[in-house]
Amino acid sequence: MFSVKDIDPHDTDILILGTGGAGMFAALHALQTAPEGTKVTIAVKGLIGKCGCTRMVQGGYNVALGGGDSVERHFMDTIEGGKWLPNQDMAWRLCEQAVVRIRELENEIGCFFDRNPDGSLHQKAFAGQTADRTVHKGDLTGIEIINRLMEQVLSRNVEKLQEHRAIGLIPTKDGTALSGVLMIDMRTGKFRFVRAKTVLMGTGGGPTMYKYHTPSGDKTMDGLAMALRAGLPLRDMEMVQFHPTGLLAGDHTRMTGTVLEEGLRGAGGQLVNHAGQRFMFDYDAKGERATRDVVSRGIYAEMRKNNNPEQEGVFISMAHLGPDNVREKFKGMVKRCADSGFDLAAGKVEVVPTAHYFMGGVVVDMDTRTAMEGLYVAGEDAGGAHGSNRLGGNGVANSTVYGGIAGDVMGADVRGFGLREPDMDVMEAELARACHPFTREPGLVLPLRKELQNAMWDEVGVMRTETGLTRGLTRIAKVSESLMETGLSADNLAFNLTWHDWLNLRSLCDISEVITKAALARDNSRGAHYREDFPDPGAMEDSYFTVAQQKGDTVEVSREDVQFTIVRPGETVLPEGEPETLVAAQ
Repeated sequence: MFSVKDIDPHDTDILILGTGGAGMFAALHALQTAPEGTKVTIAVKGLIGKCGCTRMVQGGYNVALGGGDSVERHFMDTIEGGKWLPNQDMAWRLCEQAVVRIRELENEIGCFFDRNPDGSLHQKAFAGQTADRTVHKGDLTGIEIINRLMEQVLSRNVEKLQEHRAIGLIPTKDGTALSGVLMIDMRTGKFRFVRAKTVLMGTGGGPTMYKYHTPSGDKTMDGLAMALRAGLPLRDMEMVQFHPTGLLAGDHTRMTGTVLEEGLRGAGGQLVNHAGQRFMFDYDAKGERATRDVVSRGIYAEMRKNNNPEQEGVFISMAHLGPDNVREKFKGMVKRCADSGFDLAAGKVEVVPTAHYFMGGVVVDMDTRTAMEGLYVAGEDAGGAHGSNRLGGNGVANSTVYGGIAGDVMGADVRGFGLREPDMDVMEAELARACHPFTREPGLVLPLRKELQNAMWDEVGVMRTETGLTRGLTRIAKVSESLMETGLSADNLAFNLTWHDWLNLRSLCDISEVITKAALARDNSRGAHYREDFPDPGAMEDSYFTVAQQKGDTVEVSREDVQFTIVRPGETVLPEGEPETLVAAQ
């Protein structure tokens, strides 16, 4: 129905996919570093500042600002939290540049964060960290950051392609460099090829292939699916972070899976089972303040003990801290729970582990460059900085730090690049892929997405086994095959949301397969990846990370040794005599 002749051509110098913390920081920095007259274009699947995950950040932003805390301590928490799998150079740069970026957010972007009586930034406790270092705006930090970034970007001379969906990375004929990105203008249903000298992929992850998930439904791993098809290597793809406390509000509400932020547990919130027993100390000496992976497994273990389908999750209790105190400190969380019929301040709220963040991503260097010239990746699309487990508060720090770095690097690199001619064979293949559902009889997509979500939760979730993972691959393949036989009408392609639901599920199926194959390839338990048949974490000094890459029609998974470029297991970069933790015991 479409041919390459129907694709509208569009040229720019710097193209940025995504308008979260990474994308908008990249745009602002690129404007500062690129030569005068450089055309900067941002494209987003939704509306600027109104979609994506940065806006949904609740807890805050990790940064070492003194008071005994240090970049070295933040770095060690990040490495140990990631179970010695992070790229140490990336992790160090994250911790070091977060100090610079938080000042930029305040003084240049215009963010207002909560403060202490003496005027200094207030920093609260987050799990898995040895200092209170999380800067925040109440418990709705992301809205503050994204609103101020949106104001800055909208006021600048940046071309804005809103409601434009990226569907394919189009390389040059020899495959060594990126020519541009094939998109769908969702408002008209027409295809557009945006050719660019440099492209940033900051589309965000969003593991919405799970029954319980926190990101909005439009986050569907599109960027990683495009990178996979382009032959780029993806690392740590088995590492899906489950936030321990997703709201369990029931099938009748879309609030299910929404995060109750980590600051609740950091402030002393307690997890109790249906018998009213506080249980986390049975699983870890840090109790509720253990890292997210440990707490998620503790909750999941309690859920399996229960065996009552009407009592699926566990409860978080804050009442012992004083209802008025909780209402004052956690206004956003109290209101969110009240909207779903729960009293967080004085009662108990049912919670369940919920797929929250993706540590895996495209292999990049410290400057966000990839193996393909002209393509850069930042934010949740990039792998390496977090290893096997992300500390709460490190996510938005990572996006803004590396988004800014990407903008600086692209602004400099664009001076030496020209526009490149695309490989028309790849263009035709991506066009045919997007139009495939119009060649089949119309059917229902939503039931297939629910089948995938149940398969991933059951077989590739908080706890995994070889048997379950193998069964998961079969269930994923069945959904994928059914999707390829499910069509839709081509009568009107403008805002054809069923079409985009189909494309969303296509991306989710592709990445679900990669997650499962990477999980099968890791025969130990590290961070977010827990194999009940291989519970031992393995020797830290022999740490490796998985690398998944598409070769022809198959995905192959290999291993690469972690390079301990800054610190080795059993060692520390903290000065001698430093206390193990600065956090007061709860």
